[in-house]
Amino acid sequence: MTKTFILVVVTTIFWGITPILEKLALTKSTPLIGVTVRSIAVAVFMVFYLLVSNNISKLATVNLKSVMIFSISGILAGALGMLTYFGALKTGATSRIVPIVAAYPLVTAILSVIILGENVTLPRVIGTLFIISGVFLVK
Repeated sequence: MTKTFILVVVTTIFWGITPILEKLALTKSTPLIGVTVRSIAVAVFMVFYLLVSNNISKLATVNLKSVMIFSISGILAGALGMLTYFGALKTGATSRIVPIVAAYPLVTAILSVIILGENVTLPRVIGTLFIISGVFLVK
């Protein structure tokens, strides 16, 4: 097994467990409070990780353009996306919501062609059709 494969499997496990924990926590909280607590916990963990891995000084080397792009990404995915996701998770069935939300690569694939100029290939078109089919079946 390659390091990449192991990282992907571990990521899948982490991301598979997380919606269950979030659904449980949302029974006693609002999406806004949930996202706020989650974000604070992530920020504290990341600063701690930067310190113990001796990478804290690398924060100063990030250029302004990258800071802006990371910030916009964080607001879109880490704040707005999480608020809408937690809102859906609080009121709906986890087994329906998570697979539909997990269709975000469809948006990424389309924007990659439009913004990054990536090529449209037959395997990507077929994969996109599978994503659309899966969302249709789950909803």
